[in-house]
Amino acid sequence: MLDYVADQTDSYISSRPKAERKALGQFFTSRAAARQMAGMFSAPTGSSLKILDPGAGSGILSAAVLDAVAQRFGHVKEIDLTCVETNPDVLPLLKANIEYMERESPIALKASVVEENYLLRQSDDFSDTLLAAADPQKYGWVIANPPYFKLPKDAPEAVSMPGVCFGAPNIYFLFAAMSLFNLREGGEMVYILPRSWASGAYFARFRKYLLENGRLTDLHIFSSRRGVFDQEEVLQETMIMKLRKTKETQTSVKITSSPSDFGDISEISVPYGTVVSGAERYVFLVTSQEEMDVLRKVNSLGPPMPSIGLKMRTGLTVDFRNQGLLRDHSGQDTVPLFYAQHIKDGRVVFPIGKPNEYLTGSQPGTLQQNRNYLFVKRFTAKEERRRLQCAVYLASRFPEYRKISTENKINFIDTLDGSEMSDELAHGLYALLNSTLYDAYYRIMDGTTQVNASEVNSMPVPARKDLEQLGQRLMESGDYSTANCDGLLGAVVNV
Repeated sequence: MLDYVADQTDSYISSRPKAERKALGQFFTSRAAARQMAGMFSAPTGSSLKILDPGAGSGILSAAVLDAVAQRFGHVKEIDLTCVETNPDVLPLLKANIEYMERESPIALKASVVEENYLLRQSDDFSDTLLAAADPQKYGWVIANPPYFKLPKDAPEAVSMPGVCFGAPNIYFLFAAMSLFNLREGGEMVYILPRSWASGAYFARFRKYLLENGRLTDLHIFSSRRGVFDQEEVLQETMIMKLRKTKETQTSVKITSSPSDFGDISEISVPYGTVVSGAERYVFLVTSQEEMDVLRKVNSLGPPMPSIGLKMRTGLTVDFRNQGLLRDHSGQDTVPLFYAQHIKDGRVVFPIGKPNEYLTGSQPGTLQQNRNYLFVKRFTAKEERRRLQCAVYLASRFPEYRKISTENKINFIDTLDGSEMSDELAHGLYALLNSTLYDAYYRIMDGTTQVNASEVNSMPVPARKDLEQLGQRLMESGDYSTANCDGLLGAVVNV
């Protein structure tokens, strides 16, 4: 059934403009990914099974899961399948494919297509816990490749699900939260999702909801961004998640990784507390023993950075929103505006002859005290060797300024109480974040190319005295290379 539906889907995709599908957040699952997802479910109890496909599209995931049941679970004698889809262009294809599956299924199949908004049709039942007073339909399995696009923060879907929303939500994680709500106790859901939900403040409420009321059992990570979606050029990092609706203790998570064609799958079993970690419930996507060792080493060093009086913040000036305040040259009432381009080999190089390197000092919200900081680039290219790229900023190099500004594409580490950071401490922070160990830790925590302040602030760090000793040794050596930082870090904190 999967091959038949996949062939019909290929024909449909070829007949529709890519821009049209993208506007709908519609990216069709490849048959290889559909087959992998369907194969991740555990054996159901009983002879009947209720399945929900809430973003059904052409029905490719439904076909894959029906094939999987027929091939693996002979005790299942009947299936009740619900497909939810609202796109009028794809509905005729979905209905035709459903009719085909009903004719060809070796298992008694009762299938229905719901042409309503999946989220809004249940919003009156959904609550901030899974203990809704109403008694909506519950399913044993949910399988989905949800739509992917941002909603306004006042969209009806967002307003109806405040417990999982922060700002303008992406519709994909609202689908996942509602699917957990639709599971019966002990039921399982398999979702293909962007990796972005696994970390960051934007998804904190969603992670809390998901991981308080369910337990991750399996994760599949792709080594390549291409080919996961059929005939689509999707460059978003994606993953497959399997979650069971239960509050029972889960001891481990099976994490597999492969190319998008699933031709060479590696597997590792990781302790649950290593994968789901910290108050923010970050999900660490570990794929090897070496990465487990990285997490173990860093987690042993101490509490997060704010506990020692330091915090990373995001640069204060969004340059394109302050065009009228930007200047190419120093002048009366101007301050230096530091960009990512000023971070070079561990040091801040300024000026470099770049346009708009100065800012008039008439906007208080864009200014900060001229004191020591560690600057860190917010954005790096996917192919760059390092994710954490930083430089020591020393106020003593720019004594003519009382205030400075930082452009929004860099982060800076400052003291929580506004006191002066010593030269040694600033250099110690550089040695820490410039090490191979911390760069690897951050890459495991966040698969994107953006360095988020909330994630760096959650990373364990050594004691302040150890950082100052580390910085002192770096200053004495004068060698800002990663190799030297690795050696100094190992000598000072024994990792």
